Amino acid sequence: MDFSPVLISLRTAAAAIVFTFFLGVFAAKAVAGIRSKECKMILDGILTLPLVLPPTVAGFFLLYIFGVRGPVGRFFLDYFSVKIAFSWSATVLAAVAISFPLMYRSARGALEQVDPNLVYAARTLGMSEWAIFRKVSLPTAMPGVASGGVLAFARGLGEFGATAMIAGNIAGKTRTLPLAIYSAAAAGDMDTAYNYVLIIVIVSFVVVALMNYFTAKETRSFGRRGR
Repeated sequence: MDFSPVLISLRTAAAAIVFTFFLGVFAAKAVAGIRSKECKMILDGILTLPLVLPPTVAGFFLLYIFGVRGPVGRFFLDYFSVKIAFSWSATVLAAVAISFPLMYRSARGALEQVDPNLVYAARTLGMSEWAIFRKVSLPTAMPGVASGGVLAFARGLGEFGATAMIAGNIAGKTRTLPLAIYSAAAAGDMDTAYNYVLIIVIVSFVVVALMNYFTAKETRSFGRRGR
């Protein structure tokens, strides 16, 4: 069995979660701090859109933007001689785009459950808003944020449609585990497909266990503050 899809998937998911985590947390902080309900609703809809769009549609938009004829893709190709589409970077880009809404919504939900009294108390002590977020809000919401990170990692690991659109299915380069399963099944090599599926199932089970752990920790944390 070729283990390159496993390594490519793990590298992709690991790189993607770095971007997704920070982008999701800071986007959640920005949206949660908006007072206008209309503006918050519009931004939330835009940031959540990749979650409800078919992955192939999201991949089409990515290809349109980052392809060799797209505005961003052409810019990188002309000025840096870097081709984004159909490269390993494209697999990371697809994973970030698809997993971002999960990270964003989990982080926003956790931040909005932080006790406002803790924030008010920090303000009375003269702490800046950034310091309050870094030392009070984020540590308090961390179980929920970590749960979102685990879920986003798993979503990036299992991404198929958007990856196929913008990165292709190049063996040893952009062929991730889901694409390897599809390729093996299409070629009639069911034994290899079963092995890849088994790896995905094991990873998914570990992800579910971690999510349950962080969810239970978050519930206990909010339960203690509620007493």
